Amino acid sequence: MVYNKELSAKVCVVGGGPAGYVAAIRSAQLGAHVILVEEHDIGGACLNRGCIPTKALLKSTEIASSIKDSKSFGFLSSLESINWQTAVNRKDKVVKNLKAGLKHLLIANKIEIIKGKAEILSNKSVSIECGDEDILVNFEKLIIATGAVPLVPPIPGIELEGVMTSNEALDLEALPEKLVIIGAGVIGLEFATMFSEAGVKVIVVELQDRIAPNEDAEIAAELLKSMKRKGISFKLSACVDEIARDNDVLTVRYTLNGKDETLICDNVLVAIGRRLNADAFKNLEIRIEHGAIVINDKMETSIEGFYAAGDITGGKLLAHLAFMEGRVAAENAMGMESKINRSAVPACIYTNPEVASVGITEEEAIKFGIPIKIGRFDFRNNGRALTLGAREGFVKVIAKDDHTIIGAQIMGLNASEIISELTLAIELKAKADVLANIIHPHPSLSEGIWEACAEIAGKPIHQQSS
Repeated sequence: MVYNKELSAKVCVVGGGPAGYVAAIRSAQLGAHVILVEEHDIGGACLNRGCIPTKALLKSTEIASSIKDSKSFGFLSSLESINWQTAVNRKDKVVKNLKAGLKHLLIANKIEIIKGKAEILSNKSVSIECGDEDILVNFEKLIIATGAVPLVPPIPGIELEGVMTSNEALDLEALPEKLVIIGAGVIGLEFATMFSEAGVKVIVVELQDRIAPNEDAEIAAELLKSMKRKGISFKLSACVDEIARDNDVLTVRYTLNGKDETLICDNVLVAIGRRLNADAFKNLEIRIEHGAIVINDKMETSIEGFYAAGDITGGKLLAHLAFMEGRVAAENAMGMESKINRSAVPACIYTNPEVASVGITEEEAIKFGIPIKIGRFDFRNNGRALTLGAREGFVKVIAKDDHTIIGAQIMGLNASEIISELTLAIELKAKADVLANIIHPHPSLSEGIWEACAEIAGKPIHQQSS
């Protein structure tokens, strides 16, 4: 191939999402000339089609839910209507502002950004299609951070109008009256919360016999009860067989308990997970297992000088983990010694109430044969939770026999904010006794952590010792 332009860089990063842009910035901080290649939008799925836009819309629907519940707080108000396009416009503005800030950071770090489709070649070069021109980038070190895209299963009718992934759901101009969501994992549950709070009749169809299959079973069961109370319907252990369209409505045919069932709706949201994006290296002789690039604890691949970070490495597809993987990949590419503590990676589901977890679950501890002690505290006994009208949920802390904290799960208001205390505890190998002796502000939701740890330490105050 004849290239219009040939460039060189100390570090080339393919993919501008959380792992990629962090890797690019960190490499530049360490003195490298960096070229960052991104086919679509800087910020990747998280900023443009995932974490940020969903949370912006969830805030809009949270306000709608608060208005509906305002009577108990002394306000006689009602929700007349929702202008969904206004909510979408606000979401777009948030994304635009953050993207502008990110581009400024990249430019300030003198990172050269190329927008185009990359193909990684084996001779330490990347071929990039940029509209009417082709560019060749030669590099010393490469960091692959191509991320993941929504997984679309081979269900008959999946291509019909009105069937969408999370990408399209974020840009709906008007709310449907009835929505079927296929999948009760993180994505499906967050969208179920969002649309239900906006007044949409939501039905979730899940192949497994429980929701949130990667979470603690007790947390998942409580979250299911909470979402059902809010009017969301669930069809568990159900297999979707076909989607059909009849004029303006869609019919979802599924099998449940050996019987054929149907659901009628306006839209179907497919939310069964994400597929790793291997297009940029599909012809590269690099070690891959289960569709993911195999890495060591330094983020190195099977090819010398090639590193990988973020979703493309498989495992937990979390933006905050991708941040750290991108940083570690860059530091090792630049000659440093850097690793990640994967035992202290928090995960969150932004439902209402939220779910957050870190470390191992009770089931995993039992599976691994680890003797454990469990501390638990319900938010219905927490003063701050009651004043906020948020009595649902609990804190659950998992510790070894010597009280060292190895896992924790929270279901409740702002769980995503208060899980960090327990993440730090696991990172520092702290014992529950330490957290039980820390003075927490009163009243606060974080007192739930204090109380749960106090139960493990054998000195609970606002509950009886189990």
